[in-house]
Amino acid sequence: MDRRAALKTYSLAMLGLSFPNLIYANHKSTWLPNSLANGKLPEHFPNIDPKIIAEVVGKSHFDLDRVKELVDKRPELSRSVWEWRFGDFESAIGAASHVGRRDIALYLISKGARPTLFTFAMLGHLNVVKSAIKALPGIQKVTGPHGISLLDHAYAGERMKDSMSVTEIKGLEETIAYLTELGNASRDNYIDVSTEEQKKYLGNYKYGDGEKEGFTIDINMRKLLSLGPLGEFGGALYKIGDNKFIYNGAPSVEITFDIQANIVHSMKITDPDVSIEAQKVT
Repeated sequence: MDRRAALKTYSLAMLGLSFPNLIYANHKSTWLPNSLANGKLPEHFPNIDPKIIAEVVGKSHFDLDRVKELVDKRPELSRSVWEWRFGDFESAIGAASHVGRRDIALYLISKGARPTLFTFAMLGHLNVVKSAIKALPGIQKVTGPHGISLLDHAYAGERMKDSMSVTEIKGLEETIAYLTELGNASRDNYIDVSTEEQKKYLGNYKYGDGEKEGFTIDINMRKLLSLGPLGEFGGALYKIGDNKFIYNGAPSVEITFDIQANIVHSMKITDPDVSIEAQKVT
């Protein structure tokens, strides 16, 4: 390289440029990842497909084998969190915890999931629960996914009693007794809705002409009224007044029903940003 070329190269380097940079700047990359179908990246890359997140959280309620298939491949999925509707957030371990699937919860923990106070209550770890409440008095009143109380999570732990050791059963029983004695670790004092009263709310409600523009009011597995998209499962409704409910313990989401002569004609859903009225059609 002669002196003139050397000075030119030095000047370009001072500007943060070099000959290789200038050369590549004039050529478009032809690199394509060979492992991708049709050379196309997944729609949500680099984020994980939301459908996979939803499946991990959903299956963590009942299907250990499928959870293992998904999480063994991607251990980070053990920390999956999903928003069902109206701000009802639930993690995979949260799902396993409120239905008492200690086997799924323990598997998820082994893969990196973050156990919560609700998980420890379900597992019967009394010392952890006591320590948390001592450190933060009143935390026992905080509800988990779907508005389910800390005490109800402990009761859920009895589901797999047949496969638990004597020590584990004792720990769970002591945890239930402790939370019961506190007097405020169960759900809020919502108004009970009798089976007969529930019937008048059941049905489909439409707010538009579209096929999916509506909601279904049904009964969930906990024998509570629930609200979901047309024909689909939904979250629990908790009664707080005359024909007035909140959704899954979310205080900012209110559902009111218009009733005339004891017949429901419509319902109105209100959250901080949206207010929508749906007519009962069936």
